[in-house]
Amino acid sequence: MAEETTEMLWYVLRAISGKENKVKEYIEAGIKNGNLHGNVSQVLIPTEKQVQVRNGKRVVKEKNYLPGYVLVEARLVGEVTHLLRNTPNVLGFLPNTNQPTPLRESEVNRILGRVDELAEEQLDSIIPFNAGDTVKVVEGPFSGFTGVIEKVDTVKRKVTVTVKVFGRSTGLDLSFLQVEKE
Repeated sequence: MAEETTEMLWYVLRAISGKENKVKEYIEAGIKNGNLHGNVSQVLIPTEKQVQVRNGKRVVKEKNYLPGYVLVEARLVGEVTHLLRNTPNVLGFLPNTNQPTPLRESEVNRILGRVDELAEEQLDSIIPFNAGDTVKVVEGPFSGFTGVIEKVDTVKRKVTVTVKVFGRSTGLDLSFLQVEKE
């Protein structure tokens, strides 16, 4: 008989690629209806945010950076292992053995830290503007206008841009996503 643990540990479920969200929904439904209640505390699909430009507009999209894997914090007692392994679209636990092996705490921190790290990394790395740069407004009521950046606020992720409207200079406070370099 397999060893049972009484503490919540993180396990990796292998899922059919592209079906990770369905697996998460099934497990969360199992928690709500009582089959897994108290034995599964969290279901996580590690994602990262990516900024893409589509039809001239910037779109923030979440992308799974570990496709085919779902992280589950669970206490594997009784039928819990069987219920998780036989969830629709689940191929089994990682590694592929009879007894699921929990992730080490360092691995969990690295994976969970990576989610936060990616979000911070992306925000910090996208500061492409400096005072004096010429930019074009791509969004909002002044879309299409060209101006010069007077001030960059990295904390609020905004820029102050001076544009000419009917021959007069007008200052605009815009987010980083509303302007692009020329």
